[in-house]
Amino acid sequence: MTRATTAVTLISEELIELLDDAALSLEQFANGCRMAPDWVRARVQAGVLQAEAGAGEGQWRFASATLVRARRIAHLEHTFDADPQLAALTTDLMEEVAALRQQLQALGAQVGPGQQDC
Repeated sequence: MTRATTAVTLISEELIELLDDAALSLEQFANGCRMAPDWVRARVQAGVLQAEAGAGEGQWRFASATLVRARRIAHLEHTFDADPQLAALTTDLMEEVAALRQQLQALGAQVGPGQQDC
């Protein structure tokens, strides 16, 4: 196994571990995104990321599944120098395409291999 493959495997294992948790604090979420808490605050205030309601920022909780979305947004912003709103829209579209692909695969499995050409 190469060093890059090992790193990807470790990141994937960490992500799976995080996805099992119920909620993350602001600091945990920012750390998982590899971004500063201020970056997360700005995205929540802009409506790009959703925090579970709390009395104040210090009590914000983030669904661990949102971490994947936040990391994707951060990657798009960094790689393409994208505006946060554009990165969020692109992420929405990527998530929608993934969901549609899953539906298509499920429908293909229901139809069966010999019946798809009808």
